[in-house]
Amino acid sequence: MASKKPLIGFIGQGWIGSAYADNFEERGYEVVRYALEKKYVKNKDRIAECDIVFIAVWTPTTPKGFDISVVESVLPLIGKGKTAVIKSTILPGTTQMLQKKFPDITVLFGPEFLSIASHVHDAAHPFVNLVGMPVEDSKHYLAAERVMKVLPKAPHQAICKSAEAEIFKYTHNASGYTQVILFNLMYDLAEKFGANWDVINRAVQADPLISKRYSNPVHKSGRGAGGGCFIKDMAALRGHFKKHLPKDKMALNVLSAMEAKNIELLTSTDKDLDLLEGVYGKGVLKNKKRRGK
Repeated sequence: MASKKPLIGFIGQGWIGSAYADNFEERGYEVVRYALEKKYVKNKDRIAECDIVFIAVWTPTTPKGFDISVVESVLPLIGKGKTAVIKSTILPGTTQMLQKKFPDITVLFGPEFLSIASHVHDAAHPFVNLVGMPVEDSKHYLAAERVMKVLPKAPHQAICKSAEAEIFKYTHNASGYTQVILFNLMYDLAEKFGANWDVINRAVQADPLISKRYSNPVHKSGRGAGGGCFIKDMAALRGHFKKHLPKDKMALNVLSAMEAKNIELLTSTDKDLDLLEGVYGKGVLKNKKRRGK
């Protein structure tokens, strides 16, 4: 006799949460969606009924630092003994902290890697599934196994420590950010020598050893690493690195220099200025004003 499929809950129905919820429904799961939008807010109490609840809510970085208050505010909705899987980007060590704070539920971390332009496809075809456990015991491992079984299959799948999954998520985002900065530097060098970037970029595309996803420095009429993740996540990573590895001044200088260069690129092309202000405060635009732009 086939076992009954678990009831799946989703908290947060932005483009990430909705893509995952849609995918689960397409694969035959009953899904409960809760969000602040009118069509979902009525499902708040039903979240407690769900066996597994995926959380995809905003985790901003502000001038005061990384903010997980929205994640914390929704964890009490999870039913006692049920499993919460945080999809939102969170700093290393956060899942452990949250598990201690909410001992009546099982808290896991499963990072997402969706791009807004291809989020529907990405949700259905993950390249990796990591399910991170804050505690290495049988309860968490069994919960992680149940979560892994309901996810769309990926070429690489692993149940691991939550810190490992958290660090991999930041490694993914920081790698993209670094590539954006590097290609912008090389683009400026090409401009200086009168070189055609299109010629260089075609060679980049042919090079199997270069990651070329971000090899077009001029993107959406602007330059720099923008969007909803890069700006906030690099600021959070640098702050977290400073907190936990304060003696590694050279590493901090590297992260800070990349941030400073990215701010210069974004402000010089009027790209994502609202996101910049949200992370760094209004003072981040002072140099732009001095240039008379």
